[in-house]
Amino acid sequence: MKKFKNFWFYAGAFCIYLILTVIFSIIAAFFLTKPVYGFLVRNFVAQKYSSGNTLIIAFDDRTAEKYTNWDSSSTLADLLDYFYTYTKDNSIALDISNQKHNPTNEGMVRKLDFLKKMPNLTTGFTPSKDSDQNKPTFESFKNNQKLNVKIVGKDIYPKRFFGIENISEYLAAQKINLGSVYFKEDEVTHQVYNSEYLVRIGEDFYPSLALKTYLLENNTNDIILDNYNIIIPKTGRKIPIKISKDGLIKTPLWFYSNIKGITYSHSSISAYRLLDTYYALKKGITPQKHPELYDLNSKNPLIDPENFQNKTIFIGDNITGPSADVVKTPISERHPGVDVQATAYDNLYCDNFVKNDGLLVFALDLFSLLLLSILVFRIILKTKVFKGFLAIFGLNIAYILGVIIFAWLGIITNPVIPISAEIITFVFGYSFKFITENRNKEKIKQAMGKYLSQDIMKNVVNNIDDLKLGGKRAIVTVLFSDIRGFTSMSEKMSAEDVTKILNEYFTEMEPIITKYNGVINKFIGDAVMAIFGEPIQDLNHPVNAVRCAYEMLQKVAYLREKWLMEGKPKIEIGIGICTGEVFIGNIGSEARMEYTVIGDTVNLASRIESFNKVYKTNLLVSSSTYSYISDVADVIKINEVKIRGKAQKMNIYEVLRIEKPNK
Repeated sequence: MKKFKNFWFYAGAFCIYLILTVIFSIIAAFFLTKPVYGFLVRNFVAQKYSSGNTLIIAFDDRTAEKYTNWDSSSTLADLLDYFYTYTKDNSIALDISNQKHNPTNEGMVRKLDFLKKMPNLTTGFTPSKDSDQNKPTFESFKNNQKLNVKIVGKDIYPKRFFGIENISEYLAAQKINLGSVYFKEDEVTHQVYNSEYLVRIGEDFYPSLALKTYLLENNTNDIILDNYNIIIPKTGRKIPIKISKDGLIKTPLWFYSNIKGITYSHSSISAYRLLDTYYALKKGITPQKHPELYDLNSKNPLIDPENFQNKTIFIGDNITGPSADVVKTPISERHPGVDVQATAYDNLYCDNFVKNDGLLVFALDLFSLLLLSILVFRIILKTKVFKGFLAIFGLNIAYILGVIIFAWLGIITNPVIPISAEIITFVFGYSFKFITENRNKEKIKQAMGKYLSQDIMKNVVNNIDDLKLGGKRAIVTVLFSDIRGFTSMSEKMSAEDVTKILNEYFTEMEPIITKYNGVINKFIGDAVMAIFGEPIQDLNHPVNAVRCAYEMLQKVAYLREKWLMEGKPKIEIGIGICTGEVFIGNIGSEARMEYTVIGDTVNLASRIESFNKVYKTNLLVSSSTYSYISDVADVIKINEVKIRGKAQKMNIYEVLRIEKPNK
């Protein structure tokens, strides 16, 4: 039966541990996974720089100051003309909102002309969930923009979008290159972590601005899509993906460090400098004729078209203000959208992808969880709390260093769940250990407390790992009580009857002594020896000892009447109390020791008690005790008495009653 109870105790504890671990890990993962992921990206993944192949042309505040019509189609057309006329077949991605086409607007006509005749020029579009608002536009759009997508395995990709925004039907019908500029913020942290290289609109798939630019550079339109990757057969590039619950085909972005002194993580040029250069070139101010104007060491130099050789160019807005094209990412509160688009392209160009999903990361997380849990359990079993805390702290440092190293390599594991499980294991493990140890201590105390004082037993159990001979000197009050005429009474009664009377007597006395912070040191036949002031600390121990003695006498008076009615003999007790210095502690041998007190105070208390028979009293105290109780008790001086072993006589006092009741 006992083993059965223990089984259910441990089984129940294990179930509670599992439930707490799962609940705490889920809560911690929900609130901490994204912030921790952002921290790892910001501080370790993003310490690398981009490839240098990508260049940003920004319509920034300086451009807006110099060109008041900076956001017009005419200005953008001039910029495109610069690349079309003076540079060598650059891939260009426009991260700029498209306006409704107006065939009478010269700038729009020129812009559309460049979109049609520049084969590696791509402009952005935004997918829409609305399927009715722009259905004709969407029908024109899908006829020109579909990829050749082969799905390997079952089609598990949900239909997230049903239309497009910011493109007129006329523009959608043109043979131009379009790529999605959609980014989805995380709902918890409101940060952009991922790129959606593919979006599903209706039944078909369409590329992002970054993917479209890459496909054009490699002259392909073919995609293979499986459950884990977007595969580009011509180049062999594999883009790792994860399908979100809301239908997005997401790939974690490998963010790069910002270039020192600027807000971008790629090389950048303010658009006004290219516009200045374009207008200068139109006037015949070429690098060959005026090299001093194209010298990078001069103030506001013009840009030599040769600088754009083998560059992929992203053009976008970065104007200060509430409507700025910025997003929140792990590395910046205001990250220029065009820089994020360029980052998505550079990841693809360099085959540089963060791995925080998939079998490898899952295996690492599971291995970390199991290993940490096993190690923590071993630490709990082998060490006490403080040493265990230090050991587990060191274990965490090693684990976090491993997480950091993997993050630097682009493999972002999830430290939240393993550490959460470890914390629960630590707290629950030591709590369970504490409970089981206390259960064992309670069993020991219950068994040994029948032989020793409960308070002494507590002292032994609490210091069970540090038991040794020795002790200390302390001022205490010692109480001796003795039953009058016990020897003659014992001769007239059977041993069983005597035992019953003594057991009942001691049973009534023990709680009274405990009530006043006393500790029963030993039973000596019919006598009781109690100590006040140690091991229970009590500055008022002389007064409490006398109050205890007075209440003991009252209880004996009650027992006397009870026993007389039961036909048992009449009993009286005498009590002697003395206050003074003693040696208290463990006395004996290393193999067997006893917690007790020795000293003259103990002997005096015993001698004083014996004078109760001489003076026909019940409660006598020494002069040292009297000095503490004179204001709370009605006391009379008995006499100067000769104490055996003492050269001088000493005063003893009888306590008649307690004048002020104990509160």
